Amino acid sequence: MLQSMKALYGRKLGATDGDIGHVQDFYFDDQNWAVRYVVANTGSWLPGRQVLITPHAFGDLQPAEKHLCVNLTRQQIEDCPPIESHKTVSRQYEEAYYRHYGWPFYWQGSSLWGMSGFPISALTGDGLPDEPVAAVQPEPVPEKADAHLRSTQTLRAYHVAAGAKTIGHIHDFLMDSQNWAITHLVVKTGSWLPGKEIHIPVNREIQISYEHSIVLI
Repeated sequence: MLQSMKALYGRKLGATDGDIGHVQDFYFDDQNWAVRYVVANTGSWLPGRQVLITPHAFGDLQPAEKHLCVNLTRQQIEDCPPIESHKTVSRQYEEAYYRHYGWPFYWQGSSLWGMSGFPISALTGDGLPDEPVAAVQPEPVPEKADAHLRSTQTLRAYHVAAGAKTIGHIHDFLMDSQNWAITHLVVKTGSWLPGKEIHIPVNREIQISYEHSIVLI
């Protein structure tokens, strides 16, 4: 099922033992358009900290619910390696994050989520996956490894151009609620076609200019 990501902004997040805040943003991998993290605004619970929650922790996404349920405790989230809000998410940080929770690395393997096409959801009592990928040892990570993670909130301000013509701006994203992959950009066409929205599949040739804040289709 395709899910509007704009509709998820502000949705409350609930751990197994209490509220943890609300959805503030999503970080996606701009090489394959998979959403890798939900960025949680934790309010007064963990002030000054940016909290990332991987789709592994959500199980089956239930967007119709008032709360998005996270299969973690508040203590597990609080004990997660911290990342400063103004820092980019490095591959070194991701390794520490995934080791903390015991999930397999999504960047190792040929599928969208490493060894699977979907984020796993079940963890055993010791914090490890039911079928951990223990035999796969992580390769050394270059000091400046880039995880290619981008903010959907930032891209929502980008203009969209076809050739030399600006046709509108990104208004929303459509995401597959099972594998958390972005499938379409939702573009508001502005004065070009007033009051219209068009859906652009991301599997077509799309170029993103972060320097000029524009998407070329």
